[in-house]
Amino acid sequence: MFKLYKNLKAKDWLLFTLIIGLTVLQVWFTMSIIDYMRNVISSIMYVNYHHHPTLLGNEMGTLIQIYGWKDAIEVLKNAGQLDPTIYATLMAVSSATTGDIWKNAGIMLGFAALVVLVQLVIAIIASYISADLSTTIRKKIYSQVNNYSNHEMNQFSTASLITRTTNDIQNVQMTNVMMMRMVFTAPVTAIWAIIKIRATSMELTLATAIAVIALLIFIIMMMVVVLPKFKQVQKLIDKINGISRENLTGIRVIRAFNAEEYQKEKFEKANDQLTKTQIFTGRVMSLMSPGMMIIMNGITLAIYWIGASLINKGTIDYATVTSFSTLSGQIIMSFMILMMMFVLWPRASVCAKRINEVLMTNTTIEDPENEKTRLTKGSIEFKNVSFKYPDGDKNALTHLNFSVKPGQTIAFIGATGSGKTTIVNLMMRFYDATEGEVFVDGVNVKDLKQQTLHSLIGFVPQKGFLFKGTIKENIALGNPDMSEENIINACEIAMASEFIEEKENTYDFMISQGGKNVSGGQRQRLCIARAVALNPEIYIFDDSFSALDYKTDHQVRENLKHMDHQATKIIVAQRIGTIMDADQIIVIADGKMVGIGTHKELLSHCQTYLDIALSQLTKEELGLQ
Repeated sequence: MFKLYKNLKAKDWLLFTLIIGLTVLQVWFTMSIIDYMRNVISSIMYVNYHHHPTLLGNEMGTLIQIYGWKDAIEVLKNAGQLDPTIYATLMAVSSATTGDIWKNAGIMLGFAALVVLVQLVIAIIASYISADLSTTIRKKIYSQVNNYSNHEMNQFSTASLITRTTNDIQNVQMTNVMMMRMVFTAPVTAIWAIIKIRATSMELTLATAIAVIALLIFIIMMMVVVLPKFKQVQKLIDKINGISRENLTGIRVIRAFNAEEYQKEKFEKANDQLTKTQIFTGRVMSLMSPGMMIIMNGITLAIYWIGASLINKGTIDYATVTSFSTLSGQIIMSFMILMMMFVLWPRASVCAKRINEVLMTNTTIEDPENEKTRLTKGSIEFKNVSFKYPDGDKNALTHLNFSVKPGQTIAFIGATGSGKTTIVNLMMRFYDATEGEVFVDGVNVKDLKQQTLHSLIGFVPQKGFLFKGTIKENIALGNPDMSEENIINACEIAMASEFIEEKENTYDFMISQGGKNVSGGQRQRLCIARAVALNPEIYIFDDSFSALDYKTDHQVRENLKHMDHQATKIIVAQRIGTIMDADQIIVIADGKMVGIGTHKELLSHCQTYLDIALSQLTKEELGLQ
């Protein structure tokens, strides 16, 4: 939790210091209220005695009727019947007026208003500091996650990252607000009240101490029971988010397989676990309020009981007992607040730990301090490259060696899971090679900043993804200032303009999140247009023609060929028809390169390629007969 505070800004620390000062001021005002409350009670008693002197005894009442207040007091004093304390009290009674009550009550209300004002200022400042800290942390998490390589993204589930960015930060923010508003007030109030209370009565102080001990035992018992459950809640929230996200993302598949009941049962099981845990913690925590009330009312009863005995003995007065009761209430309340913070703190601490895990997990893909100068334009080379995924048992790629000259069209083909997409990931530097080197434009990708590397490449992923916004905004994703002419031209090359112009608002048509309101083929063509619009040196198509029909597939590739002869094109595909015109085809099997050459060359000397080709086309179509 404390590690997060290094994200506080200088102005936040200044405001934090101001809260401490205001807290001391608030406690002083509160203690002053208690003092003036005692004065109000005393004034009421004195006025009552002043108007009804017989309440002080028949002898005193008779003397006052004969001599008047001041003369009667002097008679008793000269007779040696008054000690200094009683003398001072009688003098106060003799001059008591209703105005004394209003004066003390007015001052007391003034201090009460100041307490409210100071509490309001503290609440505003605490809310500002907490919100500002949460905003900073969210920005850092967002920036950190954006810089993660695929390796770090796989360490945290998407659902968990969402929970950490929202629910966890919210819990930390609420705890920080509570802490700044109360955690300073509680100890200062308790210490101040204890100092005042000790000077009053040892018997009453002992009763208060017993109540505090009972309170501590009660809270500790609750903490022992509840804290483990708080730690489970956050993990269960992660689980709920994961199932909800999975259900919403795969809703069409779920409906297609009539799996609604299965998904419902899975959600209800996780939901029931979370509900039962929260009900348990809620029930235990619900004991806190009645428990506190029993202890607080118990100490009040004890104080008045003991106080009545002391009043009868003449060692204390009613006003002192009342103020003592208020002070003891302040002490109990202070300890209660501290204990509540100890209950809230562990949950916030769990959340803070989860947030820090994200902030302190540095990406394994780091930019160099100084980039090397690129030597060519559009070249790619793999030198003895091997790669194993962080959680993998064996290499996904083994000793790959190939080079791509500027302007060439290179294709990769192989069975599912052979390592084709892994090659693309290394080109894009989503991962770093375990062994060997990957070169782009004659420079090791580790010697290029990721922003530079990605600006050279127009990437079309295997699974086309569009963002919520207009078609125009999706096409111009890599360059928001892109001209409309460039956007339209890119869509024409990708064969997307025909269906765009049929839509309402054409290029201003609103795409839903993930592109769910367009077909798979339309989504793929828009993704191709997005890459084309950047006019990059290198195009990478990661099995991105699979959603297109053969005619559109062929036409898009022809458009790309005529558009830019200088751009290098990397095509990962399953269909022979998509890659047979490539300058060079590389056949991948089990992470190894088992063939390289043109379509005709591979048909004659690569059995793996021949098997793939014959599974899709006849010998006549392949020209083998």
